[in-house]
Amino acid sequence: MEKATIYNRLATLRTDRGLSRKALAEDLGVNFQTIGYIERGDYHPSLELALQISRYFGLPVEAIFSLEPLKPLHEYLQDNS
Repeated sequence: MEKATIYNRLATLRTDRGLSRKALAEDLGVNFQTIGYIERGDYHPSLELALQISRYFGLPVEAIFSLEPLKPLHEYLQDNS
């Protein structure tokens, strides 16, 4: 079975909040390289880490990670409000 593509908006969320990879990694208790790997799609986070990221940004996990290309966040929030 081929590895699924998991799309994410982690880099956008992080930079919108003025966070470095290192700062986000420290807040989440992971190595800063892990954040870079996730942002580039080289690593899929565990369910636990995905949920921690979701809680950190105050967004549903499916607003951050998806098997489909992500639509703009404002569209997602309008659809789910």
